[in-house]
Amino acid sequence: MPKREKRLKKSVESVKKQIEEHFKKLEEDIQKNDEEVARYHIKEIDKSLIYDLEYRMSLLGKIDSAILEKYRKRLKELEEKL
Repeated sequence: MPKREKRLKKSVESVKKQIEEHFKKLEEDIQKNDEEVARYHIKEIDKSLIYDLEYRMSLLGKIDSAILEKYRKRLKELEEKL
C-alpha cells in the first residue's frame, strides 16, 4: 500500500504542475486577447485537470478542498477578465 500511496502523491503533484502551466498559458492568452485559445485552457483546467486532481486526492483519502477552491476561484477571476 505505501508504494501505491507514494505514486498517487507524485501524480497529485504532477497534476498541480499541469494546472499551473495551463494557468500561465491562460494568462498569456488573455494578455494577447486570444479568446479561442484562452477558452480552451479554461475548459481544460475546469473540466479535466481540477476534477482529475480531486479524484486522485480522493484515492489518497485526503481531499484538500482549500487547494481545489483556490484553483476554482483563480479560474473564475481569469474567466471574468476574458
